[in-house]
Amino acid sequence: MFDATPQHVRRLPAGEFTAMLALLFATIAFSIDAMLPALPAISAELSPDAVNNAQLVLSLFVLGMGVGTLFVGPISDAIGRKITIAWGAALYVIGAALAWHSTGLEALLLARFLQGLGASTSRVVGMALVRDLYAGREMARIMSFVMMVFMVVPALAPLIGQAIIGNFGWRAIFLAYILFALVSLSWVSLRQAETLAPEDRRPLTAGNLWLGLKEVLSSAEVRVYILVMSLGFGQMFSLLSSIQQVFDTTYGMAQSFPLWFAGIAAFSASASFINSRLVMRVGMRRLATLAYAGSAVLSLVAVTLIGLHLVGGMASFAVFYIWGTSIFFIAGLTFGNLNALAMQKLGHIAGMATSVITAISTVVAALIAAPVGLAYDGTAVPVIIGALICSSTCYLLMHRSERF
Repeated sequence: MFDATPQHVRRLPAGEFTAMLALLFATIAFSIDAMLPALPAISAELSPDAVNNAQLVLSLFVLGMGVGTLFVGPISDAIGRKITIAWGAALYVIGAALAWHSTGLEALLLARFLQGLGASTSRVVGMALVRDLYAGREMARIMSFVMMVFMVVPALAPLIGQAIIGNFGWRAIFLAYILFALVSLSWVSLRQAETLAPEDRRPLTAGNLWLGLKEVLSSAEVRVYILVMSLGFGQMFSLLSSIQQVFDTTYGMAQSFPLWFAGIAAFSASASFINSRLVMRVGMRRLATLAYAGSAVLSLVAVTLIGLHLVGGMASFAVFYIWGTSIFFIAGLTFGNLNALAMQKLGHIAGMATSVITAISTVVAALIAAPVGLAYDGTAVPVIIGALICSSTCYLLMHRSERF
């Protein structure tokens, strides 16, 4: 069922709306995954004495995105969704341009943080757009289709990044980011009507911010879902931070990495489709609980086989690859449901709620991913242990949430 929305809103056809939202969300995936093939070149040029530090190019982007999400939701509640997306795209483009001209790792990390701030609007305001029009399981269904289309980008991004880097150098990837942002902004500007009527906007005041923040965090149910999302994102970002080094240093597959990664992403895209078919029958909470139980079991098996050297060579790689694919598959099976669960009672402050939920989960995820990535020791064991802890905790929290 649709929520009651302002009469002036011209709804796009469902297929176009889903594709447009997927492109907005894909800004984040493209900004992370297309950078993966560049990490060896960045470490060789800007951080030759501490190669693990190149992973911070990903972590600082995620951290900037997390910080930005705390503000862009309330801003969009005050001035509207479309203008907020436009300002975010401008900040993202400025960050990409500064990264293109950076001459040191510190300058590059600062530019990536700025890029993350700009990218936060795509995620938060995109979610608020969906919540303006949909609620509950129908919102979860729409988000599942968005995530399904969105997952095509991780499949292609490393291949695109490798092609750009191979022909023009690693700095040229930032020009591709600028082009990507301009395309998505043009689509929203030309086709999507503003979904937040002037009479429904909330002035951007300290009092309103505090009331909104207090309302979101006063719910024990919402707090649980935020923590689960934080841990879920944490294990996924930890894997993203380490995956290029694992393929390159641990298994010697740097050249074929984009193809292997494309396989992971392509298979993981099916999770969102499966979720869209199951969520109406099984329920959002139950599906997420079962998913994290499975993830914890697979992580325990993987760390036992690899950590105790029960498998080696290509068998070890096969275990890692199956396990890594499961982490991304779980993301497609859970994130849409968790967002819908957390948001289902907060539609009247959708922008503020999305900001708080996304900001906390993203910042915590970045704080998890950074030390896990820096702990890389030439094996996949640290990142698998991190996922085992995160998935197990997620399962316990989701099981406990049944009382709600």
